[in-house]
Amino acid sequence: MTQHARGSAIALWVLLGLFVLRVVGQLLIAVGAGGFLPPWEEWYSGALAYPALFASQLLIILLYGLIARDLTRGSGAFARPRRRLGSTLIALGAVYFGVMVVRYVIRMTLYPPERWWGGTIPIVFHCVLASFLLVYGAYHWRSAPRPPAWRHPNVARMAHGAAWLLIAFGIGGWLTYQLAPTFLAYALDVRSAEYAVRIERGVTMTASDGVPLVSDVYHPVRAGATPTILVRIPFSNTVVNSLFASVVGRFWAERGYTTVIQGTRGRYQSGGRHYPLIDEQRDGRETLAWLRARPWFDGRLGMWGGSAFGHTQWVLADALPSPPTGRSALMVQVASTDFHGMFHPGGAFSLESALFWAVRSRGAEDDMPDGAALQRGFDGMPLIEADDRAAGDIPFFNDWVRHSERDAYWQAIDGNGRAALLQGPILLTAGWFDPFLPGQLADYVRIRREARSDVAAASRLVVGPWAHAVTVTLPGGVRTRHYRLESLAPTIPWFDRQLRSSGAGVQPDAPVRIYVMGANEWRDEQEWPLARARATPFYLRSGGRANSTSGDGQLATEAPAADEPADTFEADPRHPVPTRGGATLAPGGGVVRQNDVETRGDVLVYTTPPLTEDVEVTGPITATLYVATSAPHTDFTGKLVDVHRDGNAYNVSDGVLRRAYTPNANPAQAVPEEIEIVLWPTSMVFRRGHRIRLEVASSNFPRFDRNPNTGAPIATAVATAVATQAVHHGPRTPSRIVLPVVPRRR
Repeated sequence: MTQHARGSAIALWVLLGLFVLRVVGQLLIAVGAGGFLPPWEEWYSGALAYPALFASQLLIILLYGLIARDLTRGSGAFARPRRRLGSTLIALGAVYFGVMVVRYVIRMTLYPPERWWGGTIPIVFHCVLASFLLVYGAYHWRSAPRPPAWRHPNVARMAHGAAWLLIAFGIGGWLTYQLAPTFLAYALDVRSAEYAVRIERGVTMTASDGVPLVSDVYHPVRAGATPTILVRIPFSNTVVNSLFASVVGRFWAERGYTTVIQGTRGRYQSGGRHYPLIDEQRDGRETLAWLRARPWFDGRLGMWGGSAFGHTQWVLADALPSPPTGRSALMVQVASTDFHGMFHPGGAFSLESALFWAVRSRGAEDDMPDGAALQRGFDGMPLIEADDRAAGDIPFFNDWVRHSERDAYWQAIDGNGRAALLQGPILLTAGWFDPFLPGQLADYVRIRREARSDVAAASRLVVGPWAHAVTVTLPGGVRTRHYRLESLAPTIPWFDRQLRSSGAGVQPDAPVRIYVMGANEWRDEQEWPLARARATPFYLRSGGRANSTSGDGQLATEAPAADEPADTFEADPRHPVPTRGGATLAPGGGVVRQNDVETRGDVLVYTTPPLTEDVEVTGPITATLYVATSAPHTDFTGKLVDVHRDGNAYNVSDGVLRRAYTPNANPAQAVPEEIEIVLWPTSMVFRRGHRIRLEVASSNFPRFDRNPNTGAPIATAVATAVATQAVHHGPRTPSRIVLPVVPRRR
């Protein structure tokens, strides 16, 4: 044996002995016999569950033992020198060792409680393993003769360059992952990290019916019992979702919050059947009971999430920890206590939103539907088979269609008065082009009026220029910060104030913050709706030819002094007015040019003259129309539009009303019925020189499903009828849209 081989063997045995000590130490703690050693958290990074980690450690000891034995004997497969193996091991060992040094620097730099030796046991022993590779690689490189030169040196250089590029790419990805919470904190301008994080993956609680609900738990190291942020996520466990959850979980845990990210039933890593919305109350309450039994839970609970996992918060509104034994705070985005109202606004069915959600979520894994599949569902009748045409039968889509009334099905989902029963403050984040907006605003109003006084005073509302969790591009290319950042930015300030601050009841900021479109600025308000807004009617006027923009429809602040001819149009369910933007869960929502729609003869268009000054409209909007129809059952739709100086028209708000009527053979001469269409609330400044427009039609498809106009059950109807619709306007029939006009501040 050469002197170098002997020295290498001794070094390998020493390194192996150190690693064995590490394995034995952690094993003693695992079996409860290591009270004299540093605690479990100091040994365990959480990358693998301990049984799997222990098995891998035994394999490493066996392999390294065989290597050290062969070098000691000077013979054996592992002792035969191979120079290229040596250079490869030296490269890998150097990268491995360097990565551990960087990891140590990150840990010591970002987390003050870790300085200078805290939590370094795993890092130190990774360095031991890296050193083993370096020593063993050096033995091979020095002991073996130099291999013959490559016959094609350029190819060799390219291969080496590609290998190092791949290594650099991998290290860059790993470093980005490690620092992602820090980058996120910088982008959000929140306080610095405090704690290192230990991740406990695959933590399972068993629901009362035996279904496993699986969580990843992010623990702030050396923080003791802490407030907990619970997210019950209804998405599949894709790489993107997992990375996002990991970054956000570490971001919160680094700032002192134990974070539990749990898959809802049939989603992420949890078992059971995925059926949206139905099981969340039971599973959520059992999860709360499970949390209360965890030693790291201190009685303070925050929850975060939007849409379906906003619903996972609302179902627990009356069961949250509350004084004197605990505290709670919620952050609900783009979700309300009224899923029935979202699916059936004005009595119609939100076909575009419902079919998109159903097709995406129908299987074991979320699957983003393509436009062609959705269009197949939209086309054709009956409505109940839209899912079959798009992708296949989806039971929960069928239930959403069948239960058009607010019956026991929706009662089980929406509950009764959850906003009034709320046990902790809530931050509601809504979007002007989100289908949940009216329900969210109603929730906020009810909280302020009926919830416990401290909860009402501390709750907050933010409404931005968003569709469903999507940043909307406003006319002129105006865009605010990305919605995902906006949804995360308030989390640390909000939870710090509500869960950590001793003066949580003191709320220095305004209770309402809204984005005013047109002016394109954020503004604080003291209430919703705004007390200073004035309900201002704009009356429908015409000579009976308001059809399309080429007609004579006007929108005026003066009511008609004399009867005017009614405006009529033919509503054919087989050729409905197409949706352009608006409030939908599907892609394509938001602000879209409307000019092509307004050329149709089945769209009535009423427009003001160019405005002589800016007009701000902020608040609820209603259109009161006097209508008659030849159909026993039909729809009327309204859409508020901003017409720019160049003639381009952009949607602001819309709504629908579906109901039965007394059919008339001649609707233009019939006695009309008064109806009220509730449009989406908004905040919009119509600029000087712009015009305010109201579109009236009988369809906005597929945002709302088509009404066959026959009076037959809509879910199963196949036959359709063309309806003659009439909108009357005169002194006794003052059809109008009522806008909440906010006086200009002088």
